[in-house]
Amino acid sequence: MTPQATPGTVAGRAEAAQGPSGAILCVGRLYCDIVLSDLPGLPVPGQEVYAGRLTVAAGGGAYITAAYCAALGRCASLAAVLPAEPFGSALAAELSGSGVDLGHCQPASEGADPQITVAMVTGDDRAFLTRRAGPAVPEGLGALLATGRHSHMHLGELATLAEEPGLVRAAKAAGMSVSVDCSWDDAVLARDDLPALLQGVDLFLPNAMEAEALQRHAPLSAYAPLVVIKEGAEGARALRDGHEIRRPATATRVVDTVGAGDAFNAGFLDAWLARLSLTDCLDAGHAAAAEALARPGGARGLGRLAALRSRLQSAAG
Repeated sequence: MTPQATPGTVAGRAEAAQGPSGAILCVGRLYCDIVLSDLPGLPVPGQEVYAGRLTVAAGGGAYITAAYCAALGRCASLAAVLPAEPFGSALAAELSGSGVDLGHCQPASEGADPQITVAMVTGDDRAFLTRRAGPAVPEGLGALLATGRHSHMHLGELATLAEEPGLVRAAKAAGMSVSVDCSWDDAVLARDDLPALLQGVDLFLPNAMEAEALQRHAPLSAYAPLVVIKEGAEGARALRDGHEIRRPATATRVVDTVGAGDAFNAGFLDAWLARLSLTDCLDAGHAAAAEALARPGGARGLGRLAALRSRLQSAAG
């Protein structure tokens, strides 16, 4: 099993992350998620609704995927700009206890606007209101990619690649495999050059709604050699070489849905980097997503999932 990044000092986590085969670097914006759940419905103009639960947690696809990879026992690093105060301090305990190597993150510039996402959860669905601020990636990321410390780069949002289109080329030049989550962004999804932007990406992971928008420009097979479409409670499907594999979702009690897709990414990537079959990768993704669905906040209070990983790999034979 790949060595696990251990909680503690940033220096200790950074040292542990160097060199192991299969180490993953997750790149993208880090948000402070304010999750309002147990809602009777979404608010409409002129009316007010009341939430039964409030959770403040670290968010963003890059962080949540990294946290689940670390919980599964895979060496995982994050390259992000930390949230501006007072939100950075509010997330400090969660971030430091995540097992993720934070040594490649940088603080927000003084006086920067905070990056915040308000997530409104109703039943098994959710809506987001997000404020982006500052750069998508920290300074010096290109130099980090060239060090060879990681074998895989995962981008938490397609918008990150739109802001930094040279990231895939830099990662491939360093011998890394690359995956990208889509994450909804009207302006990005309206672009007709996305297949070219994603050139060199090995694995693309949109959800069903994003996949529908992408197909207005080109067939899904044009975006990457392997495309995995996450369909929530309906499961997920993988498209490769003209063939499709579908697997059902793992049944679980839903507490909130925030971060479930990013957790799926972690489970799938952990199995994919271990060279398991696509069927096993999909099942691993669903198992990780079920863990996210059963707790409030994307990766808050996650703990270790090594037993889950061992069980999945044993089942894979």
